[in-house]
Amino acid sequence: MATVIAVTNQKGGVGKTTTSINVAYFLAKAGQKTLVVDLDPQGNATSGLGVDKQNLAITMAEVMKGSAALSSVAISTDFKNLWIAPSTPHLANTEVELAQAQGRFTRLRQAIAQAESEYDIIIIDSPPSLSLLTVNGLIAARYVILPVQVEFFALEGLGQLLETMKLIRKGLNPKLELLGVLPTMYDGRTALSGQVQGEIQRHFADKVFKATVPRNVRLAEAPSHGLPIGAYDRISKGSRAYKAVAREVLERVS
Repeated sequence: MATVIAVTNQKGGVGKTTTSINVAYFLAKAGQKTLVVDLDPQGNATSGLGVDKQNLAITMAEVMKGSAALSSVAISTDFKNLWIAPSTPHLANTEVELAQAQGRFTRLRQAIAQAESEYDIIIIDSPPSLSLLTVNGLIAARYVILPVQVEFFALEGLGQLLETMKLIRKGLNPKLELLGVLPTMYDGRTALSGQVQGEIQRHFADKVFKATVPRNVRLAEAPSHGLPIGAYDRISKGSRAYKAVAREVLERVS
């Protein structure tokens, strides 16, 4: 069965979608059949993998409502072994509709259970909030990758997310585990980056990935071309970093 990993942080702009896309790409390059589940109504993982959101008949909105199977929504990308279950802003409306629905917290887990034998790894790109969609992702996942931007307020709000994970472990998903904390947007030219990196290391110790994702212009440009960084500029610092992260992910889940 597939290893299911949620990429989560309730803060926006920390590199969550960038991490989902690029880790998935390098896992696929390593021969892992990989599905990215775009659970963010902004649909950035969808467009970041080259899918035109305007021409989608069914998306994750239908999966979450239970009117479509995950396997029927998944689209093969231009990259071998890599699929995307796309999302559009309609997913935000679906979240509102599900607020009082029966089984609203386990919709994604049920959908993945029917499709996980088709993939080696499923990566869930969660929205930047502790919403019903995010909780669905955490309940469906075996592991969590937590991207943390190396900046002054990096650790602010993480306590609430970790507490949510603890509650989910006590209730609907006792196997949920923090796979790793991934420092992102590191700038080695500033003393602040080094200080914050040290704080992250003190808080999370061996849970911090050895690889650190740097600030990198090519990494920021790639999504506008609908390409993972490894396809856009494979020799860039961002590409080398995410290749190392993917290698570490495989080591940690094996």
